[in-house]
Amino acid sequence: MQLYEHINGLGRDLKSRFGEKVHKLTINASFTCPNRDGTSGLGGCTFCNNASFNGKTGSQLSIREQLENSKPGMRAKRYLAYFQTYTNTYAEVEELRRLYEEALTTTDIVGICVGTRPDCVPDATLDLLANYQQQGYEVWLELGLQSSFDKTLDLINRGHHFDAYVDAVKRAHLRGLKICTHLIIGLPGEAPADSLITLERVLDVGCEGLKLHPLHIVRGSQMARQWKNNEIQAIAQHDYVEVAARMIQQTPWDVVFHRVSATARKPTLLAPEWCNDRWPVLNQIAQKLVESGGQGSKRSA
Repeated sequence: MQLYEHINGLGRDLKSRFGEKVHKLTINASFTCPNRDGTSGLGGCTFCNNASFNGKTGSQLSIREQLENSKPGMRAKRYLAYFQTYTNTYAEVEELRRLYEEALTTTDIVGICVGTRPDCVPDATLDLLANYQQQGYEVWLELGLQSSFDKTLDLINRGHHFDAYVDAVKRAHLRGLKICTHLIIGLPGEAPADSLITLERVLDVGCEGLKLHPLHIVRGSQMARQWKNNEIQAIAQHDYVEVAARMIQQTPWDVVFHRVSATARKPTLLAPEWCNDRWPVLNQIAQKLVESGGQGSKRSA
């Protein structure tokens, strides 16, 4: 796809280092979230589908079974195990060790990606991840920041502020861990310029990877009620393309883009409707980069 000629995507990065394709396989390890049990907050983030918080969100299959079942049809022979669902560091370190090592000891798994929150990465967990990296595994710590603006984080009931992110990144980097930061474009109250400011703040702190997401409004979330009451609006596809392309152009080439957009499916997805299909928006971002420059082309010296 033309897009990946103009960005340093994860597939390119992995192939350059492993000499072959390496794909991510997602895992649901039955974690929950500290932003709903009172540890960091109550009710969860306003964009999250709280109806799914029922205590039975995990797969009935073991981690190894999930990974093995995901391999057929993949055009790769080596894989990363992606702990994706909810807060995948939200357990005692010995439980995390058991879960992570079940993944790492599965055939053809060469590393792990762990999705979590900036306020949920104690030193013991970072030490555990660093140990896997020292053993030669590929390790990515994926931190859901979403925005660098504390007022936005409060508005969406995130349960932490930007300083928690800064602290987590600094402690992770002391151990040599790679950070992939998740950012949402189109959050309530934010203008396009705010997403660019957030990007600059994240780059100033330092990160090795980025994921860009359009705001999804999904059933069961507080935002769904706000959207139905016309209190918030979904981001238009054209606006997302403009902002995402500009963020890519202002990101140094050595930062790896794990994702530049995301989809959700109906009936879960309420808005924006264009998020139901990933290809049109990816093609439009690609065209924008072809016309006005690829990753890093508008990075200030």
